[in-house]
Amino acid sequence: MSNTLFRTKKVEQSILDTEEPEHALKKSLSALDLTVFGVGVIIGTGIFVLTGTVARNNAGPAVALAFVVAGVVCALAALCYAEFASTVPVAGSAYTFSYASIGELPAWIIGWDLVLEFALGTAVVAVGWSGYVASLLDNAGWHLPATLGTRDGAEGFGFDVLAAALVLVLTAILVVGTKLSARVTSVVVAVKVTVVLVVIIAGAFLVESKNYDPFIPKAQAVPAGDSLQSPLIQLMIGWAPSNFGVMGIFTAASVVFFAFIGFDVVATAAEETRNPQRDMPRGIIGSLLICTTLYVLVSIVVTGMQHYSRLNITAPLADAFKATGHPWYAGFISFGAAVGLTTVCMILLLGQTRVFFAMSRDGLLPRFFSQVHPRFKTPHRPTILLGVLIAVLAGFTPLSELAELVNIGTLFAFVVVAIGVIVLRRTRPDLHRAFRTPWVPVLPVLSVVASLWLMLNLPAETWVRFAVWMVIGILVYFLYGRSHSRLGRHEETTVEEVAHPHRDGNR
Repeated sequence: MSNTLFRTKKVEQSILDTEEPEHALKKSLSALDLTVFGVGVIIGTGIFVLTGTVARNNAGPAVALAFVVAGVVCALAALCYAEFASTVPVAGSAYTFSYASIGELPAWIIGWDLVLEFALGTAVVAVGWSGYVASLLDNAGWHLPATLGTRDGAEGFGFDVLAAALVLVLTAILVVGTKLSARVTSVVVAVKVTVVLVVIIAGAFLVESKNYDPFIPKAQAVPAGDSLQSPLIQLMIGWAPSNFGVMGIFTAASVVFFAFIGFDVVATAAEETRNPQRDMPRGIIGSLLICTTLYVLVSIVVTGMQHYSRLNITAPLADAFKATGHPWYAGFISFGAAVGLTTVCMILLLGQTRVFFAMSRDGLLPRFFSQVHPRFKTPHRPTILLGVLIAVLAGFTPLSELAELVNIGTLFAFVVVAIGVIVLRRTRPDLHRAFRTPWVPVLPVLSVVASLWLMLNLPAETWVRFAVWMVIGILVYFLYGRSHSRLGRHEETTVEEVAHPHRDGNR
């Protein structure tokens, strides 16, 4: 039984599957498109919101260092993703990589994990987008009924019509084509990056050096019940986190990590890239470097404009400009945030549908969902199904408490991909690797350790919810996926041919 659970799908077979006409995605993306996708999904709620939260509660002006720490963790994972994406240019990202290196059950687990991660990520960001748009409409004198607004903190029946409408519109765009999605994303990313650059450049003239004193505030004990870590984890590692101080920077890094989620989505588009061996590493690593630089510069400027203890937690960038007597910039930033979050939703939804598509093409989910649209060559069936489900989820559910699940799901994927690089180097040293992760196995091991460290900084409730979702996934695999696996059926056919080599000829 263990042999079947950890059977691997050969890289060559994965690539052959992409050439089946009814299951083949259109190759239309360039390195620039991939970089734009990465920047589009990374720059979102994190940079517009989390900067103030972690500066005020955990790190002070040293929040810039927290972004560096989180960026380093992502960079370690990005180097591993780049090797896999250039070697196995197939839709599915960490799911496909795991199938080629570790085995079917681990691949199913990571695929199931990614489906949840991207679904919640899309819904959370859609609700955040709804809040920004509702605020802009209120400023213009147009007030939505309470029952049609965001559900966070709301009582009674209601439906967030803006969040649901956004998801449905983006679903339609993704059905029409990935290249159209890239063009829409390019326009929106240009607006979003412009807003960030305005914050950096205009804010630099408003910085006061006294606001950086102290740059790393003195450590303070975390009040009981406020710890980011679970009591069990604290007991295991013998360390209780603190607000501020050096350890406060690491605590902050586990929070701002949410701001980096998305660069791994670039890997899900490998099959739709014209030259994946060259362009996938450029898109993954390039988008991460650009966004890390912007994050560090924004956090330095904002904490220099306004003392960290007075930063607004919900809208730190806009509030910092208000506090310095420049309210016009506040409205401009809110507009940029609302526009920018549309691409985050779109690319997260794209990532989820590609993982779902890859799993169905392998037979682990119904093959019905692996048929591409005859004209657009997109996985329209899973796109429509998941788009409608996420629209309902975003419309009815206040998702603030579930946001941490996105973090733990991404970090878990990082761990699996890093391990997969080490395994595939040993089992398939003959494979051509257009990009090679440096310092293997040292760098992948560091990636595993760094990702696990940030996972340990997440609440106990997050671990419980994650475990429940994984248990459900394992049940689905044993009840459906294992018996419908195309790889399993191929092995059965091969065994039958070996046992009866002349059966067809005798007929």
